[in-house]
Amino acid sequence: MTGRRLLAAVLLTGMALAAQAGVMTRAALQRHFPPPWTVGEKDAQLPVWPIFKQDMTSPVLAGYVFESTDLAPIPGFSGTPINLLVALDAKGAFLDVRVLSHHEPVFLEGLGEGPLLRFAEQYKGLSLRQNIKIGSNANRGEQHGSANVYIDGVAKATASVRILHQSLLASALRVARARLGFAAGSDPALLARVRRDGFRPMDWDALLQAGLVQRVRLSRGQVERAFAGTGVEEAEGTGAASGETFSELYLAYLNVPAVGRNLLSEAGWQHLLGRIDEGDHALLAIATGRYTFVGDRFVRGAVPDRLTLRQGELPLELRDLDLDDPLRLPAALRRADAKVFRVIGPAGLDPARPLDFALRVTREKGMLYGERVSRDFALPYRLPVDQVIAPQDEAKGWQAVWHARAWELAVLAGALALLAVVLARPRWIVATPARLARFRTGYLVFTLVFIGWFAQGQLSIVHVTAAIQALAAGRSLGFLLYDPMSVALWAFAALTLVVWGRGTFCGWLCPFGALQELAAQLARRAGLGKRLRPHRDLDARLKRLKYAVLAVVLMLAAVSPAWTDRAVEVEPFKTAITLNFVHAWPFVAWAGGLVLLNLVLYKGFCRYLCPLGAGLKLLGHARLLKWIPRRAECGTPCQTCRHRCEYQAIKPDGAIVYGECFQCLDCVAIHDSPQRCAPLIARGRQRVIPVHAAAAVRSAA
Repeated sequence: MTGRRLLAAVLLTGMALAAQAGVMTRAALQRHFPPPWTVGEKDAQLPVWPIFKQDMTSPVLAGYVFESTDLAPIPGFSGTPINLLVALDAKGAFLDVRVLSHHEPVFLEGLGEGPLLRFAEQYKGLSLRQNIKIGSNANRGEQHGSANVYIDGVAKATASVRILHQSLLASALRVARARLGFAAGSDPALLARVRRDGFRPMDWDALLQAGLVQRVRLSRGQVERAFAGTGVEEAEGTGAASGETFSELYLAYLNVPAVGRNLLSEAGWQHLLGRIDEGDHALLAIATGRYTFVGDRFVRGAVPDRLTLRQGELPLELRDLDLDDPLRLPAALRRADAKVFRVIGPAGLDPARPLDFALRVTREKGMLYGERVSRDFALPYRLPVDQVIAPQDEAKGWQAVWHARAWELAVLAGALALLAVVLARPRWIVATPARLARFRTGYLVFTLVFIGWFAQGQLSIVHVTAAIQALAAGRSLGFLLYDPMSVALWAFAALTLVVWGRGTFCGWLCPFGALQELAAQLARRAGLGKRLRPHRDLDARLKRLKYAVLAVVLMLAAVSPAWTDRAVEVEPFKTAITLNFVHAWPFVAWAGGLVLLNLVLYKGFCRYLCPLGAGLKLLGHARLLKWIPRRAECGTPCQTCRHRCEYQAIKPDGAIVYGECFQCLDCVAIHDSPQRCAPLIARGRQRVIPVHAAAAVRSAA
């Protein structure tokens, strides 16, 4: 109970802390951007600094510089955001990207900061207009100027670099939308795309029937009802006149080949494609009636005042492309107002979702102090589903990581299912000591090699401290999804905590635990050393140490990310599993020393020091089953299982201490064995003696 109260107190303390903020000043930025650059005053509305470059005799705006943590504080793998210094030019290209601070475990005394810094440097010269992907860099030169570019990732740090990638794009897009004319929207790499195939000749009526061109009509009655009670109603708005057309609009995706190639000449189609960049959207609007979207103040190449576009709750900027290419329209529409508007790709328009156009109607009243009254009228449009392609699998979100590791997750799922079946129905496995030994050794090898060294699925107290720090700063826990193997293991561990307790993870699925047990097996076969077995009172006291370690780590997580980075190194998991012992020598010595200690004090770290094990034991109080079978003779008088238990998780009275049980199944095997279980052996002898006595009587007769 005390442990649970401590855990709750630490979490509440953490959640009360404030979020991290930027650290740069104008003077510090000026040192980063020396002449001919000049750093201006910080923006009053957005945490960015304008940067200017001298052009002849006057400075011109070159872009903006900002810290990612001010705009997109996405928690890193440690729970604390990676803070980047980002310089963005006026066209959305990265002038510079530098890592100001981070708390990523794999780059702290592990791989070192060098790979992280080199990873960030790759963004320099790339643009938000490009679809930047983490992967092979072999074809980067071939794709110069394309919407797709590739940058090199960092082995053993996939989750961390993807979080850096998301932090950079999210913060840069926010600045671009607010200061560079990029309307608010989604990440371009997570959007559907317009199909470029499937063209077939179609006339105007066929385009209407197919839904490629859509018509919206506003009647005078609709408009007058909207202005009712405002003092600017028109008297004609009642009666028969209310059914007259106020405005009739036709909307279409012009860069869909089935639309553009049918409404434009071949030369006009090629001209359109040359005017828009990859990922941009060309939207055609045609209006007839007494009121259209082209007002008296409309300027070619500008943003229309009367026609707006939103997707969901986000506005998207429409800008006239100023195309003069004639359209193939019906005779009735050849004198209509027709314009082609562009929405740039980084604005985040998703062609698979509805486009909410709106026509704004404004009226004035009053002579001296004129008052304007405006109403917006919805003009919905949705591109037919057969004209869009779903987002590509290599998109930049966490879903892409899961897809890329689908086969690893499938292997893990199969292994977890097998383990669940064995633990639920262990009788066949424990039927003979050799069968249990082979299965357990094989599974531990799988855990160490596949789950640990290959798939990097080592659960750690770092996951817990990261969650605390994220909650303390009011941030989402979505960063955890970038490590699918860990998420899957946590889900299975949580489920089995309720069913069996801590032992399922600690005894079967912890790679470092598997490393210790396999090392102990090799040492035993080599005849090396004799293991110590502390007296049960000393063992009980030593097992309390892990709760103190857990408490210290959690309290530091709530108050100091820097000290947390040091405290979590009490776990040797990163050194032994994540980095394969390629680490600074003190950490290698610590991890190696714990493995050697295990040879004489079986799983000493797991039993006495592991903070994750302590946390799992506390959570294991939710366990529903007492799944280890017991007999009346267990403990009184039989002590076989207790003496054989390497974990010392059986009391002298035979009761199982489930919080310290590692679910190795040894005691289950003994319990079911007529050759190893003392009560069963005694019962067997009792049955044999009467049989022998009866045989002796028959022989004497």
